[in-house]
Amino acid sequence: MGYLIETVYFVTAALFIIGLKRMSHPTTARSGIIWAGYGMVLATLVSFAHPQITAHVSVTNYVLMLVAIAIGGVIAWAGAKRVPMTAMPQMIAIYNGMGGGAAAAIAAVELLKDHGDHLPSNTILLMAVAGALIGAVAFSGSVVAFGKLQELQFFKNDAKFRFTGQQKVNAAIFAGAVVLGLIIALGHVFGGPLITLFFLLALAFGALMALPIGGADMPVVISLFNAFTGLAVALEGFVLGNSAMIIAGIIVGSSGTLLTLMMAKAMNRSVSNVLFSNWAALGSGEAQAVTGSLKPMEPPDAAIQMAYAAKVIIVPGYGMAVAQAQHKIWEMCKLLIERGATVKFAIHPVAGRMPGHMNVLLAEAGVPYDLIFDMEEINEEFPTADVALVIGANDVVNPAARNDKSSPIYGMPILNVDHAKNVQVIKRGKGVGFAGIENALFFADNTRMVYGDAQKVAAALIQGIKDLG
Repeated sequence: MGYLIETVYFVTAALFIIGLKRMSHPTTARSGIIWAGYGMVLATLVSFAHPQITAHVSVTNYVLMLVAIAIGGVIAWAGAKRVPMTAMPQMIAIYNGMGGGAAAAIAAVELLKDHGDHLPSNTILLMAVAGALIGAVAFSGSVVAFGKLQELQFFKNDAKFRFTGQQKVNAAIFAGAVVLGLIIALGHVFGGPLITLFFLLALAFGALMALPIGGADMPVVISLFNAFTGLAVALEGFVLGNSAMIIAGIIVGSSGTLLTLMMAKAMNRSVSNVLFSNWAALGSGEAQAVTGSLKPMEPPDAAIQMAYAAKVIIVPGYGMAVAQAQHKIWEMCKLLIERGATVKFAIHPVAGRMPGHMNVLLAEAGVPYDLIFDMEEINEEFPTADVALVIGANDVVNPAARNDKSSPIYGMPILNVDHAKNVQVIKRGKGVGFAGIENALFFADNTRMVYGDAQKVAAALIQGIKDLG
């Protein structure tokens, strides 16, 4: 039976890897998720026959396991069906937190159970403690990230969570958790109060680490906690001797780490800078004054300019997600293509509230992938664009990142929208972006502001283009 289970785990690992590979490209991402899902179902089913479980688990516990799977499955299914695309980042954050919490719970069971005369080695105990610490941090940090992304009242105003000596306090809490973990693992101290205190310190550190981080950094934070969860699962897999957990955890941890580094690079910031600083503190002095004036444009006039453009580049941002305007935008683009225009979409790596947020929305609307380009692929094309249409994006198109050393976003790579011949910006109002600064692009001579809900403005543009024949 043991060989059969290990063989199934090998097949499961192959399904995970195939799924991850297919998820790397939008055209195959949906099938990649299905492949990985098959692997997870297979790993779950075969675990019921694992010798470690069949030897020690009663019928009652089997029933409890099935009930837990059923409850979790129903909640996940119902939640996933109801959650709109705009809320996908916070759903991912909370689901990721559950993964970290599960790893921490496994560690707690292993640490609290009666080992009798079969005491695990110090290496195994250290892995259990490390997985518990990392999993607990991922859980509480992800819960905080969920609260921020969901814009719950308690989590609004990041400044209220920042105080003098904050990093020293966080370091002391983390050090306390590490010391207790070493005592538990190396001293073989398995008392309930000590383990409880260890978990409380780990949970506190995760929450305190995430609370002061602003919304602009959430894409990086989500990826980081995802990496933490994967690492915790892999460590607990070693503790349990479960190869499926080890492989799945390593895949999640490594991919999350790579994505975290990519997101930080896209903002020209280090991961430590994201975690231990904030946008408002990054500038080196008083920001340059923005010159010029905002120049409004009515949708009918914007439609005329758009209709006679030979090349249009669309820059989607979170405002498009909020307005659920992606379908109308694509409908407008199809009209332009029918008129002979070249239409492309430009995606900044941190546009939206999670990596790939804009790509998912555009794919949902049916936009062909060959029209969607990353920043590095399309930035040089903006000078050839007759119109660049910005939909709810702000900081990722702000020229201050290039020319204002005092700006908190200075050095962050941006989309060169200001180099287009004409720029149209669809925006609800005159508010600033995550960084809290004015966008010089909006005041540029070649920029016109089209105020209103993105979906309604897109509908007006469509009608305007149709009226031109």
